[in-house]
Amino acid sequence: MRISLRLAAAALGFGMALSTAACAPGQGSSEQSEGDGTLDRATFKGKTLDYVYFTDGPDEEATRALVAQFEKETGATVNVQLVPFDSLEQTLQARVNGGDAPEVARVADWRPFADVLVDFKSYFGENYDQQFIAGMAQAAQDSEGDMPAVPSDLTMNGPVVNVDAFRTAGVELPPADDPWTWEEMTAAATKVQQANDMQFALAIDKSGHRVSTVLSQFGTTMFDDQGDVALDPGRAQQAIEMLNGLMQRGLMSKDLWLEAGARYEDANELFLAGQVPVYLSGNWQVGLLAEDAPFEWAAAPNPCAERCGGFPGGKYMVAFSESDESELGVYFVDWMNRAENQQELDQKAFWLPTRTSLVEEGISYPERGQDMDVFLSDLAKTPDDTYSTFTHPNFDPAADALVAEMDKAVAGQQDVATTITSVRQELEALSSGDG
Repeated sequence: MRISLRLAAAALGFGMALSTAACAPGQGSSEQSEGDGTLDRATFKGKTLDYVYFTDGPDEEATRALVAQFEKETGATVNVQLVPFDSLEQTLQARVNGGDAPEVARVADWRPFADVLVDFKSYFGENYDQQFIAGMAQAAQDSEGDMPAVPSDLTMNGPVVNVDAFRTAGVELPPADDPWTWEEMTAAATKVQQANDMQFALAIDKSGHRVSTVLSQFGTTMFDDQGDVALDPGRAQQAIEMLNGLMQRGLMSKDLWLEAGARYEDANELFLAGQVPVYLSGNWQVGLLAEDAPFEWAAAPNPCAERCGGFPGGKYMVAFSESDESELGVYFVDWMNRAENQQELDQKAFWLPTRTSLVEEGISYPERGQDMDVFLSDLAKTPDDTYSTFTHPNFDPAADALVAEMDKAVAGQQDVATTITSVRQELEALSSGDG
């Protein structure tokens, strides 16, 4: 199934026009990075680079296949070093501080390492960012216009459902063009839970990123396009009261949240064990569930409250300037994100692309194309201000603060109104530089 991404173009670019690709993916030199003449792949033969990598699932196999192609083309060796996501930043900081920086890493946030990263524009020109969709390209650049990261994949939050359980309960799934409201989804999930004797009706990852999806659906985000705090207390309170109420009523797992402490925690095990019919996560689950789910499942459209759509995310590849083979690292990052290579990885890993030409042309996903189409549909419905929040330099600490304050409400230590007041105070502190 060919998934056209044209409908999502406006949302992907904060309303900014996307640069038009000069040729189809993988055809012609305009999609390749010509550089400044200093990167000659013939000079990399016999050299070695470390690639610190975290996996979302089956993307590891696709990544290793591309790495093998790179090694064949260049004669270089790539050590793919897997690191758990929740210890990635700590691992990288330890290596940098110990004088053992890797050449390349895959990261969700490049800013903690900004002072030791290569500026890709210094190799591939001032217009290098224009090869990538505007929203993600903006997020990969600093305030000086340098580009310390390359956006390697885009994600979209949204639910997956246990189709077998829905069928047993006689409950229909909504079409992408007529999604549930939150009330309708909760009612449907509860009916399915009861009909299948499941432990919970709904599950959501313990993640400020995932909770930001719900905030958006209730009409608010943490930051606006000027970088200012935008959290609307009334709308945020409605969203968090709903999530907290689901946990207090036992329709969502309170223990999943409280026992994880400050750590990110996903709800994969609950869903795969058949203990919850609706799991709010994202498109990175598609490949993993295709391999591991023992039941029929499908992606479902995000529920609506005041508005619809999901919440964007993405990953980046970075090259460390203090590594032993920094130019090999630069070449590797660019090579992995050339159109034909990014397309191959997206097809196998069920990722959404970041290259302008791939957005324009669309990607043909050999498997689970209908599920990817659902995420694409939500991408087109996702409001622009969600990109303002996701790409804000303080999004990660803001998301951590959101989860930490929400924990107190879930544990009964404070009411939701106090939770929202505290979150907004944290956001103001971050914006003023006091956080």
